[in-house]
Amino acid sequence: MQITLNYIDPTAFTIGPLEIQWYGIIIGLAILLSYFIAQISAQRVGFHKDALIDIIFWSAISGFISARIYFVIFQWPYYVQNPIEIPMIWQGGIAIHGGLIGGFIASAFICKQRNYNLFQIGDVFAPSIILAQGIGRWGNFANHEAHGGAVTKTFLENLHLPNFIIHNMYIDGHYYHPTFLYESIWDVSGFVILIFLRKHIKIGETFFLYLIWYSIGRFFVEGLRTDSLMLTSDIRVAQLISIILIIIGIVAIIIRRKKRKLPIYKNSGPLSWKN
Repeated sequence: MQITLNYIDPTAFTIGPLEIQWYGIIIGLAILLSYFIAQISAQRVGFHKDALIDIIFWSAISGFISARIYFVIFQWPYYVQNPIEIPMIWQGGIAIHGGLIGGFIASAFICKQRNYNLFQIGDVFAPSIILAQGIGRWGNFANHEAHGGAVTKTFLENLHLPNFIIHNMYIDGHYYHPTFLYESIWDVSGFVILIFLRKHIKIGETFFLYLIWYSIGRFFVEGLRTDSLMLTSDIRVAQLISIILIIIGIVAIIIRRKKRKLPIYKNSGPLSWKN
């Protein structure tokens, strides 16, 4: 019996010598969907339909570059020996925390140039970002990467997973935790929660709740993974960053509530950089 009967080929199709990977297709679709949702959200609070184009464009570019740089930094012993592979982002090897840093920096720069309120824009984007992250994890599934430790087939069957997921968790002779799925479910749940809460809470809080929600899930999922970027032999980079982001999110909400009278998101209208 061939266990890998439904095993997904990471290459979706080829055009001449060019191989189109499922990873790239899924990431691209995730970005497009998040863009359309963010556009709808922005228009509902009074922004022009084209207000977010520059932010999304430059944030996506900056995010991809910084996500790769972040990954390469923490895998430097390998890449210093294989420098030709550093730009090969299509093979996987990007770190979402690096992408968030690059995207945030680009967004802050554009918001300052356009006189948009950074926290309001963060609220507009937060649900879309976490949804894109949840969808993007299926790119890891297609690449057969970012999985957890070894488990039995019975364990996976007891989770009532579809056969195509179980089959694709059979990698190099072992079944593995589908950590991509755990994080995807957590992220999509976060999208639903943030969309529901956003209209009832104050400017900036949706963004900081996103940092908290995503980081809680990432902390626990990261503990199951076998491919973590390590700061030391005992400290996983993503878990450390997750703790820092949780603290930042909580402290920021508390401080902003104490020091500023902030409008409710749905009643705010477009705000300027200094509002």
